[in-house]
Amino acid sequence: MTTIVERFEKIKSNISLLKPNKKVNIIAVSKTFTLDHIYPLIDYGHIHYGENKVQEAKAKWTEQKQIKQELKLHMIGKLQSNKAKDAVKLFDYIHSLDNQKLADALSKYQKNLNKNIQYFIQVNLGNEIQKSGISVNELDAFYNYCKNEINLNIIGLMVLPPNESKSVKYFNSLNELNKSLALENLSMGMSADYIEAIKSGSNFIRIGSSIFGSRS
Repeated sequence: MTTIVERFEKIKSNISLLKPNKKVNIIAVSKTFTLDHIYPLIDYGHIHYGENKVQEAKAKWTEQKQIKQELKLHMIGKLQSNKAKDAVKLFDYIHSLDNQKLADALSKYQKNLNKNIQYFIQVNLGNEIQKSGISVNELDAFYNYCKNEINLNIIGLMVLPPNESKSVKYFNSLNELNKSLALENLSMGMSADYIEAIKSGSNFIRIGSSIFGSRS
C-alpha cells in the first residue's frame, strides 16, 4: 500500500516534470482527517495544510502550530464574518475572501492581533448561485477596496470551477484576471485537475484525496 509520503512525493515529481523551474505550493487539504493521519507528512517536513471549517481547524491545529511554528495553515472553505476573529488568530492564508463585510471584519481583527494574513479573493467565474465568490464585474472595485482602503495583503485570486465543465477554461480566465490586477499568485487546482491548473499558471494547488486517500 502506498504511504501518504509516497503519494505526496509522486505529486511533487509530477510538478517538477511539468514546471522544473517554478515553485508550486502544495496545500495538503487535511479537512476531516485526524492529526494521527496527517502526522507522517508533518514529520516529513511539509508545512502547508488546508482546512475548510474554523472550529475543526482550531481543535486540530492550535497546539500543533505552537509546537511547530513553521506550519502554514490555509483557510480554503467558506468563511463567515462571525468566525473572522478565530480565523485571523489561526490561519496564515485565507483563500475565500468574497465580500466586503468579511473583508472589514478580517481587517479589524488583523489590526487588533497585529497579524498580516495573506489573502486570495475567491472569484465566482461560473456565476453559480450555490457557490461563493465575487462576480467578475465587481472584482476590480472589491480588490481596490481591500488593498487601498483597508490594507489587506491580497496576493492573488482563487477559483472553484463548476463541477460538470472543463476546468481549463476557468483556469485560463482566472489567470487573465490575475494578470489584469498585476497579482502574482493563483490558487486553483485540486486532485483531479492540478496538472491543468499549473499549466494555466497556478502556484497554489489544493490537494486532499491524492495525498491522504479518500474521505470516509
